[in-house]
Amino acid sequence: MSDKFQQALTGRAVRERSLLRNVYLWMTAGLALTGIVALGVAGNANFVYALVTNRLLFFGLIIGELILVMSLSARIMSLSPAAATAGFAAYAALNGVTLSVIFLAYTGQNIATALFITAGTFAGMSLYAVTTRRDLSSLGHYLIMGLWGLIIASLVNIFLRSEALYYLISYIGVGVFLGLTAYDTQRIKQMSDQLGVSAGEADYMRLSILGALRLYLDFINLFLFFLRIFGRRR
Repeated sequence: MSDKFQQALTGRAVRERSLLRNVYLWMTAGLALTGIVALGVAGNANFVYALVTNRLLFFGLIIGELILVMSLSARIMSLSPAAATAGFAAYAALNGVTLSVIFLAYTGQNIATALFITAGTFAGMSLYAVTTRRDLSSLGHYLIMGLWGLIIASLVNIFLRSEALYYLISYIGVGVFLGLTAYDTQRIKQMSDQLGVSAGEADYMRLSILGALRLYLDFINLFLFFLRIFGRRR
């Protein structure tokens, strides 16, 4: 087999086997599953009432989500592809259950508006990340610091109940997760370029799920912060 023919086959395989494209497919599937579950749960008045009135149930689900996502992120490379896929699907479905309560707090128009804005800004930041020549890796440290700052400020505001701080956190949250969207997308693109066809099928699947989980989290959090800014509570 000639070198040129071998190079042509390799180039075609790389194009057909794009990690970044696979990540977006899995992320979209996860978001779709979350939306379907959220709509289904929101249509069950008794279950939604139980979520809203039973704090033990609601916070139990939230804690379950946190444990699942942290465990999946930390152990995904040691899981089988089937287990990694099941864990991602379970997290997306569980997130749909807890997100169903937004249909009580906001109108359908508010949710649709926030979703549209999120999709547009997410796509814009992703496009920037894959086309820019700037290395965004130096931003990772500052973005993580900003994320921890958001968590601490949100916990403090549970007790302060300050509307001004509420909106300040929301605007900063949008900035942090727009940055994380670009940062994570560029990291995934770099992995995609480096791996090519060299990664085994199992590792390729695990990395796809891991990348999808990161972008999924960026999208969901960006959506929630936009909803807080543009949505009017019922």
